[in-house]
Amino acid sequence: MKLRLILSDQLNLNHSWFQAKSDDVMYVMMETRQELEFVCLHRQKQLGILANMREFSKQIRSQGHNIQYIYLDEPTNEQQLDWNLLHLLSEYHVSKFEFQQADEYSTHAMMQQFVSSLDIPYEEVSSEHFFTEKDELGKFFAGKKKFLMEHFYRHMRKRHQILVDGNDEPVGGKWNYDGQNRERFPDDMPVPEPFVFHHDLTAINKLLNKMDIKSMGHVNQKDFIWPVGRNESLVLLNHFIKYLLPQFGTYQDAMTTRGWTLFHSRVSFALNRKLVSPKEVVQAALDAYQRESSVTLPQVEGFIRQIIGWREYMRGVYWDQMPEYATKNHFFADRSLPSFYWTGKTDMNCLRHVITQSLDYGWAHHIQRLMIPGNFAMLIGADPDQVDDWFLGMYHDAVQWVEMPNGRGMSQFADGGIVGTKPYAVSANYINNMSDYCQSCNYDKDKKIGKDACPFNTLYWHFYHRNRKRLAWFPRLNQTFAIWDRMPEDRRTAYLEQAEHFLTRLK
Repeated sequence: MKLRLILSDQLNLNHSWFQAKSDDVMYVMMETRQELEFVCLHRQKQLGILANMREFSKQIRSQGHNIQYIYLDEPTNEQQLDWNLLHLLSEYHVSKFEFQQADEYSTHAMMQQFVSSLDIPYEEVSSEHFFTEKDELGKFFAGKKKFLMEHFYRHMRKRHQILVDGNDEPVGGKWNYDGQNRERFPDDMPVPEPFVFHHDLTAINKLLNKMDIKSMGHVNQKDFIWPVGRNESLVLLNHFIKYLLPQFGTYQDAMTTRGWTLFHSRVSFALNRKLVSPKEVVQAALDAYQRESSVTLPQVEGFIRQIIGWREYMRGVYWDQMPEYATKNHFFADRSLPSFYWTGKTDMNCLRHVITQSLDYGWAHHIQRLMIPGNFAMLIGADPDQVDDWFLGMYHDAVQWVEMPNGRGMSQFADGGIVGTKPYAVSANYINNMSDYCQSCNYDKDKKIGKDACPFNTLYWHFYHRNRKRLAWFPRLNQTFAIWDRMPEDRRTAYLEQAEHFLTRLK
């Protein structure tokens, strides 16, 4: 008997494993506390993981494959991947063990330790999902201190012949239309209706409660809105391509209280669980660009950049820098995250809205995550370990290889500039320009001093002041520090005192 392990983020029906049936091959999938409680996860994330695992097991069983599925509450479930595997190897007298390459470092390390102790042959195979090998980015940037995403993105466009002409030059004459992808959502523009599904996952939710699995966030167990299975994931992708892609690029950074999805695809859970492949997603966008006049180059380029640019880039940074990356803390930040990160109860409307939305849906788009809770956490000096755990637990699509370089790197600048060329620190001015959050806030976006002054305004300068020695050598910050230095001393003192007063009351 040959035993093949399928992890919860390896739900790829098109993997070569499943192209032929064999009576001497058995697949194994398992639900464990180890996965559901490694950090405090959003309940919708837990439900999504288990529902999609169960659906995948049904699909491969219906294709004639042998599968052993271990449910969370089975008496023999040891609740850890390696312990369960040891029992199966013995019970079924397995002659060879096979597993797909793990995406997360801790799982990879555990699997390497596990197979090193086996007395039977084993084989690690590709997950057959990504555009790149996990060491490709490291080789591309060999000898460089900074990994500029734009350079890697252009390399990917050329290598895979995506939106390039016969001379490897960009279609339309520009590699990047990011400058056209930063529009504020108009107040008079209709908000697209979110496309959702309707699943009753009461049984799974009861199981999680029975097993006392800790969680955060809100859920309607009788009306679970996320796709379950590959077919529904493709339906969600097709809805995005048909109805939302024509406006995606323009408004991908926009934030509004009037809608929680806007023009975003929300296929990231399906991508990160391998229900759909990045090649499928990119090809669907390219086909729409060729076919539909409403899908213009800035729209499709902005979307494809997220897939073959940021997604593959972040994975490459993760694997090149781990395990040291998980301990990086450039600012030596150690403040605990405020309690409102788990409740949304704060007078700052931007934070209240984004966190409440995240608690309600387990989702917020990339700019909401980066520039609201992420930006605030960096400005107050939050411990990047806590920030990592919060992002990883809160968002139903978050997996560590994506979350950590985005969170610890891009959001918190804790890696000291490996990912970003400067911190993504902003004051109320940016938030107001990109959202309608400030319109209904208790704080005044234009004020720096006083009880009703927006805290972001002085926290911004407090952050740069206290971290100057660690940031002074970044060229892109010369102008920021020059502005600070030109301020009258009494104004600088007032700003710092205002920020300090706010921080002392933050719990």
